Amino acid sequence: MTTLAHLALFMLALPATAMSSYLLLLTLLSRAAPPASRSSRRLRFDVIVPAHDEAAIIAQVVTSLRALDWPARRFRVLVVADNCTDSTAARARAAGADVLERHDASRRGKGYALEFAFQASQARAWADAIVVVDADSEVSTNLLDAFATRIEGGAAAIQAHHGVLNAHASWRTRLMAIALGAFHRVRSRARERLGLSCGIRGNGWCVTNSLLRQVPYRAFSLAEDIEYGIDLGLAGLRVRYADEAQVNAMMVSAERAARTQRRRWEDGRLQLIRSRTWPLLMASRGAGGRVCLDLALDLLVLPLSYLAAAIGVLIAAAGLALPWSPSLAIWLWVGFGCALGLLVHVLRGWQLSGVGWRGLVDLLRAPGFVLWKLLLMVRQHDSDKWVRTRREPS
Repeated sequence: MTTLAHLALFMLALPATAMSSYLLLLTLLSRAAPPASRSSRRLRFDVIVPAHDEAAIIAQVVTSLRALDWPARRFRVLVVADNCTDSTAARARAAGADVLERHDASRRGKGYALEFAFQASQARAWADAIVVVDADSEVSTNLLDAFATRIEGGAAAIQAHHGVLNAHASWRTRLMAIALGAFHRVRSRARERLGLSCGIRGNGWCVTNSLLRQVPYRAFSLAEDIEYGIDLGLAGLRVRYADEAQVNAMMVSAERAARTQRRRWEDGRLQLIRSRTWPLLMASRGAGGRVCLDLALDLLVLPLSYLAAAIGVLIAAAGLALPWSPSLAIWLWVGFGCALGLLVHVLRGWQLSGVGWRGLVDLLRAPGFVLWKLLLMVRQHDSDKWVRTRREPS
């Protein structure tokens, strides 16, 4: 029985140890890079905003983008009003954006809207690069300069930091800011230092038009951003990280809206785990395989709440089994070690999130948040459509 208990606890400990060790390594490598130099400011950009029924907020993002510190004649703001039933297009034009209107009830979703805009940009053949910014966002004024600096240095795909605009709206948004601090900033800094790909994170990313010709955009899943970043990795290309520039988006604070948003994210990730993990692992055996291997690991690492639950199960199981044999204590210590590694990762995310002591207090809510996510995961739902997250007052 003791041998069987060791085997069972080993099976519990293996994934938890691998994931927490991987996150701890990235945390230890998350020191900020030296400041990047400024660009020549000669490149031209199409800044694309995909929008579905965003009349209430579209003017805000257009205003933020028109304030970018970049020569006005060298960028344009292009809003894609995708299957809109409101005044999104009219309000975007009034705010100073160029507008593309798309109506296709059979091909719905952000991926199709982006494909439509990319094709329009390439047909015009004016822009050197394309930037994607979500409709509920504000950007730092140095966004295009950060992208241009890296393009002039040889990069073809870049991701800015994606943060939370309304981090102090509620405990939920503060926890989200901490999670994005860990998921985006901590991990992306480390990957940049290691020469890996930080991936595409949905908001605040840039690709050159020459890259789009090399790797056409064909990402239509619920996690179209991660999907296209994987396509780039499979093509032997990595996404650079622009830490000094940021795009901050509104995150929902109400439970019902958060539930809809979280379901979509989790479903999209599960789809990609099933469809892309094996191709990435196979590609990792070839030239530039480190990038594909890390992209596969990034898919396989559970969200922090699920990893915390897995570590909790390991510690509980080891504690319950300990009276059977003192030798089983090793698995209890392994569980505590995993918990410590995860804690260091989360605290580093908190440190970089800027939410202050209130965010640290909000981490005490984490066990309840983990339970909420676990219950959400087992519920049945339909997630095939682009379901617009309900916006909240800013």
